[in-house]
Amino acid sequence: MNPLAAGINFDGNGLAQSINAVQLEMNIMDIFAQNIVGFDKVGYQRKEAVVSSFAEYLGAGALSYSTDTQVGRIAVTENPLDVALSDKGYFQVLNDDGSIELTRDGRFKLDKDGNLLTQKNQRVLSAGGAPLVLPFVPDNVDKITIGLDGKIGVFDSESRGLVPAGIIGVVSEDGSIVASNCVRQGYVENSNVSLEREYIEIANHRRFLAANSKMFKIQNAKLSNAIQTLGRV
Repeated sequence: MNPLAAGINFDGNGLAQSINAVQLEMNIMDIFAQNIVGFDKVGYQRKEAVVSSFAEYLGAGALSYSTDTQVGRIAVTENPLDVALSDKGYFQVLNDDGSIELTRDGRFKLDKDGNLLTQKNQRVLSAGGAPLVLPFVPDNVDKITIGLDGKIGVFDSESRGLVPAGIIGVVSEDGSIVASNCVRQGYVENSNVSLEREYIEIANHRRFLAANSKMFKIQNAKLSNAIQTLGRV
């Protein structure tokens, strides 16, 4: 409590805590909103809000998030260049600036030079860390096979055999290669978001936001009355 004058006190900390609580709840709701938007995104992984200690003092600064790494809904596409991971892990893709990005979106395509690319034209990396390039571009993508271990083969009509074309790298969150027979050709992984869960969570936090907003209005009204009283003293 901080003294003003004429025996009037106001709780400055309480007012600040109410503001912090409102900001925190709004940011938490934004995370759930991102999950709802990501429901239809291939490979999207749900974000879970994490609130640290002393949130009443830190406000939005106390908020972070963790990523739910559970496998999402696997759907059949029968496109030979669609690849899903049936276990935890990520594909490595190379951005134009040389940085490496991890993704579970395995909707790949080929350019005229045989480079394996993402939908955003990022180059897909092999288990050895180099961009994957097919030895030749087949006249039909049905001639491309991808094994459970990520090994790529291209059917050569002349030799009537499979020509090895590298191995799709599957890595953990820290970027280290993991040995896993989880590569599924002809499938995509949809998000692991449950809309029912997100709507329930966001409804709960709407109530928290309303309660904190009401508390702020009460404290603000009391402070305004205190200032008006001071003006008359």
